[in-house]
Amino acid sequence: MESSTNKENFIKELEQKNNISYTNVENFGAYIPPQCYTKTLDADGTLHNPCYTCHIQGTPPNFWNDTDLQESYDFPEKMLKNPYINLFIDKTAFVNSIFDQEIINYVRTSNYLDKDGEIILKKIMPKDWKGYVPDCYFNFDQDGFDKNPKTGEYTGWVAYRYYPFPGTFWPTNSSTDDVLIKLPQVFRQDKQGNFSKEIYKLNISILEAYIKQKDVKLDYTVDEKKVGQDLNDDGILSTTDTIKFRTGLTFVGKAGELQTQAKLQIEPGLFPAGTEFLHTVRYIDFDENGNIRPSARIKEVRYAYKEEFYTSSEIKYMMDQKLKERHPSLSVDPSPQLEGFPGDYEKGLKNLFGWRYSGYIEDKEGNLRPQTTQELISCMGCHDTIGATTDSTFSFVRKYAFGYWDKNYLKGVPEPKAYYKKFGEVYEYSFYLLNNKSGNEFRSNDELIKKFFNSNGNLNKTMAELFHKDVSLLLYPSKDRALLLNKVYLWVVKNQGYRYGNMFDIKSLENTVHKEVKPRQETGIKNPIY
Repeated sequence: MESSTNKENFIKELEQKNNISYTNVENFGAYIPPQCYTKTLDADGTLHNPCYTCHIQGTPPNFWNDTDLQESYDFPEKMLKNPYINLFIDKTAFVNSIFDQEIINYVRTSNYLDKDGEIILKKIMPKDWKGYVPDCYFNFDQDGFDKNPKTGEYTGWVAYRYYPFPGTFWPTNSSTDDVLIKLPQVFRQDKQGNFSKEIYKLNISILEAYIKQKDVKLDYTVDEKKVGQDLNDDGILSTTDTIKFRTGLTFVGKAGELQTQAKLQIEPGLFPAGTEFLHTVRYIDFDENGNIRPSARIKEVRYAYKEEFYTSSEIKYMMDQKLKERHPSLSVDPSPQLEGFPGDYEKGLKNLFGWRYSGYIEDKEGNLRPQTTQELISCMGCHDTIGATTDSTFSFVRKYAFGYWDKNYLKGVPEPKAYYKKFGEVYEYSFYLLNNKSGNEFRSNDELIKKFFNSNGNLNKTMAELFHKDVSLLLYPSKDRALLLNKVYLWVVKNQGYRYGNMFDIKSLENTVHKEVKPRQETGIKNPIY
C-alpha cells in the first residue's frame, strides 16, 4: 500500500517510534569520525599510522593537503572530548542473546525490496517528500546496468566493482557494500537523442579516464567509425580497446555534441554536473562454503548528487579560503572552528564542491528510514575537504570492472597498488598493514592480527605474498567473525544510537581509542606519509 501520510506526520511518527529527532543536532562536529580518536601510540611505544589513508596530499584538482592531521589531533574545542560513547560499551551480553540462525535470517531478509520486487521506500515515502527516493531495483544485466523488472527499461544506474578502501571498509572489519553511478540523460543518448547502452557504457569509461587521469583499457573492442571518435588518439578511425587520456578527450553521442558546443563542462578529476552515486552498506552474508557475499538486508542507502560544477581554479580558490578559515588566528585561537553544511534531512547536506548527500538507515525494527540531520553530518567528514578523495568521492577512481558483484565477490581479485611520492608504487593493502601494524584503525580485529602478523608484531611476508594474488584471503572474515559483526551492529540498530558511533567491535576500545584529547595533541607520527 502506498503512503498517504504527509511528510510532517511521517517524520513525527519516526521520531516517536525511534526516540530520535530529525532537526535537533547535539553534535555539530560529527563530521569528525570515531576513527580519528584512535591512539596512534601503544603503551609500549609502538607507533601506528592508519591516518594517512584519508589525510594526505590530494591529487589536483583536489588541492587539499591535510597530512598535518597525521601528526596531531587538530580538533575544534567542542570535539576534544570523544562523543562516540558506543566505542566504550561492551556488547557481549547482547551478542550472546542472539542465536546464530536469528541473525542469519535477519540479514537475509530484504528491507529494500518487497516480495513482489518493488522498492519499499518508493511505496511508503510521503508524496510531498522533496528529497531522493531510491529508484534502483538491483536487477542487473551482465554489465551491471540496472533494469526495472516489470518494464524492462534501464533505470540509468550502473554498478561497478572496485577495490575496497583500506581499513574500516574491508568486509573483515564491518560490512559489505556496493556503489552505483548514474550519469545525466545526455550521456545515455546517441546523437539523435535515443537511448543507447553502448554509448552509455563508453561514456562511463571515458569519464573513468577523466577521473583517473590516465588511459583506460576496455574489456571489449569499439568501432571508432561507428561512434565517430578517435578514442585511442592514433589519428585514424578504426577499432580499439583503449581510451587514451588527453586534453580534448570527447564523450560520444549527445554528450559529445554538447561538449564540443561548450554546453557541457568537464575537467580532469571532476565529474559533470548531474552525476549521481548510490552506495548501499550491507551486512556480511556467506554461502554454504563460507564464502562472503553482500546481504539482502541493507544497513544504509547513501546517495550523492552533484548539483553544481566548479572548475579546478574555482576549487583551488575555495580550498584556499577554507584553509584560512580553518585557523583564523593561530596565535589567539589554537583550535580550528566547527564547520557547517547547508541543507537538511530531507534534501540532504551540501559540501563545498557542489555535491549534496542524503540517505536512509535502519530504524529500530530494521526498516529503512530517512537519516536525521545529525546522522547526515557524519557523512560530510569523508566527503568534504580531505586529501584522499577525487571530487569528493572514493570508489570510482578505484573501479576495476563493470558489473555488480558476482558469486565470487572479491575472491580471486589481485591486490591493488598505490603510489606515494615518498615511497613510489607499493601494494596498497600490504603498505597499510605495515604502517598501521594492524588491520583496522581501532586495532580490534584480533582474527586478522593473528593470521597476518608474527608474534613480534611484524607483518608475515609469506601471508602477504598470498593476498597479493587474492585479496579475499585478507578481506574476508571467518563465518564466526561475520556473525559477531552482524550481531554487534544490530545492537546499534535496536538502540538507534548511530550518533554515538556505529563502527566498532564487541569489546570496549578504551585501550586503543582516546576518550579525550588536548588541543593540538601530538600523535607521535613524525614522518607523515604522502
